[in-house]
Amino acid sequence: MRDVLFLAWRYLAHNRGKTGVLVGSIMLIVYLPVALRVLVNQSAADLTSRADATPLLVGAKGSPLELALSSLYFESDTPELTTYAETARIAESGMAQAIPLYVRFRVRSQPIVGTSIEYFDFRGLGFAEGRTMATLGECVLGARAAENLGVATGDTVITSPESVFDIAGVYPLKMRVVGVLEPAFTADDIAVFVDLKTSWIIQGLVHGHQDMAAPESASGVLSREGDNIVANASVLQYTEITPDNVDSFHFHGSTGNYPISAVIANPHDQKSGTILMGRYEAPDEPVQILQPTTVIDELLGTIFTVQNFVVAGMVLVGLAAIATAVLVFALSIRLRKREIETMAKIGGSKLRVAGILVTEIAVVVLASVLFAGVLAALTTRFASTAVRLLLLQ
Repeated sequence: MRDVLFLAWRYLAHNRGKTGVLVGSIMLIVYLPVALRVLVNQSAADLTSRADATPLLVGAKGSPLELALSSLYFESDTPELTTYAETARIAESGMAQAIPLYVRFRVRSQPIVGTSIEYFDFRGLGFAEGRTMATLGECVLGARAAENLGVATGDTVITSPESVFDIAGVYPLKMRVVGVLEPAFTADDIAVFVDLKTSWIIQGLVHGHQDMAAPESASGVLSREGDNIVANASVLQYTEITPDNVDSFHFHGSTGNYPISAVIANPHDQKSGTILMGRYEAPDEPVQILQPTTVIDELLGTIFTVQNFVVAGMVLVGLAAIATAVLVFALSIRLRKREIETMAKIGGSKLRVAGILVTEIAVVVLASVLFAGVLAALTTRFASTAVRLLLLQ
């Protein structure tokens, strides 16, 4: 038996190119379906864990999926907007903690999340440095956002316009970074957190003006009659909030009418959550309440269906690759006809010669399965890290 193994091994070692191609092909046939299933399952676990940690979401009627993706992962287009009054409505019910969210703007590719400081406790987020936002124009960065933007506590970031053709006259806001969060390996890592009022300033709903009575503003005065001052078009809204001008920023109308994208409702108990959901079931209710787990489960059902089709396609491709490998082995045996005849002439029995050929095939298959198993084990071991990196790009 040792002579059979030796001859088979020497043949494979001599034909390293062919052996490597066969091992690599069979390895991928075995590994890819396994890796796909592992990564999809890990992605599903990460998505579900984020949804499980968010009991209820309240937002304007529209696409539940769009509302969930925007509120949980800060992805997708901005859903239909509701008003800040919904936050007060939930809080006044006494059944749940209400945390507003306004996810619409960006600092480069990083989403800006307008919210309240209760959000950090709700998500269990810790600070690597600095503190939470305390005044208008301050922001807190997730760990990945700080890395991507190349800033730290004490630096500044500038909001990006929603469109290069923005003609609304809303100037980008320069915000001071007052804190950086510890890595959470969730969507919070890529976010730029601001106070809800700061997000309204970004939209241009809250603004300040120059003190036209000050001597340095004389160039912007068109006319002056007593205490009435008329300014010309050179007066601009502030693009940076400082201690000197923060008092000039003011609201027009009730803040209850100001826009938000969603409210996270964290019920005090299961009964409170059930009652709260029932209050939003009226047909004429302008907003919707949903359980993120239900929405994400439906999404995952679609993903798993697509995965099954992909795996089926891989199996078909694998069968074709296996058929090709069989053809390669068959052609190889025909090309080695003189070699086989020589082995027979020097005393090798048909059983011995067949054993050498079968051993060669077995070694190739076993090596392929072994390498595929090692890759599958590594994929399983680092699947969580890989999925987090992919999701947070």
